Amino acid sequence: MPKITKEPTSPFNPFYGCAIMAMAVMIFGGMVGWGVYSLTQQDAQIALFTVEHPVQPIRDTVAEADVPALKARISAFADAATAAKAATLTLTVPELNSLIELAPDTGVGNFKEMIAVRSLKPDNTLVADVCLPLNKMKFWEGRRYAVGQATFVVEIVKDSGPDLRLTSLTVPGKTVSSGFIDAFSAWHWLTPYQKVASLTPVMKAVKKISVTADGVVLSTE
Repeated sequence: MPKITKEPTSPFNPFYGCAIMAMAVMIFGGMVGWGVYSLTQQDAQIALFTVEHPVQPIRDTVAEADVPALKARISAFADAATAAKAATLTLTVPELNSLIELAPDTGVGNFKEMIAVRSLKPDNTLVADVCLPLNKMKFWEGRRYAVGQATFVVEIVKDSGPDLRLTSLTVPGKTVSSGFIDAFSAWHWLTPYQKVASLTPVMKAVKKISVTADGVVLSTE
C-alpha cells in the first residue's frame, strides 16, 4: 500500500489577494485619471485657437449661367470613367468651389460651410479658407470652430480614388498645436463621398490627379 505523507502548508493569508486587488484598482484608476487629464489638456489647447461661433468661408464660384455646362462636363467624365474609357477632367478654383456646393449630402453633411478653395500650388496642394467644427470635451455644450486658412495635399488613395489631407492650419493671431495638425493629417476628407453608391465607381476609376496652374486635373489613365 502506498504511504501518504502530509506536507506542512503555510497558513492562509488574505493580504496577498487584497494587495493584488488594490494594485488593480490603482492601475485602473491611474489610467482613467491620465485619460481625463489628457482630454482636459487637449480641450484647453483646442480652446486657444477656436471661437464659439462659425464664420462661413466666402467662396469664388462659377457664374450661375455656367453651372449647367460644369455639370455636363462632370457627367461626361463620370460616364467615361465608369465605362473604363480614357478621360480627363480639369477643375479650376471657381469650379472646385461650385463642386463643393453641388456635392450630395453624404449623411454626415458636406463641406459647404467648411471650405472655400483659394489657390492651387504645383506641389499637389491647394489652399483654402476653412471653418472647422470641433466638439468640446463636454460634448453637450456644443461645438467651437477653427477659423483660418489650411493647406491640403491632393492625392490618390489605392482602391479608393482621389482624396484630400490637411497638412497645415493657420489661425490669425493664434497658435495651433502641432498635435492637432498631426491628428487631422490622418483624416481623409473625401472618404464620405467614396461611400456614396453613385460616386464610388467614378472615384475608383480615377488613377491620377495633379495640380497645375490651370486647375486640378483628374485622369482615368
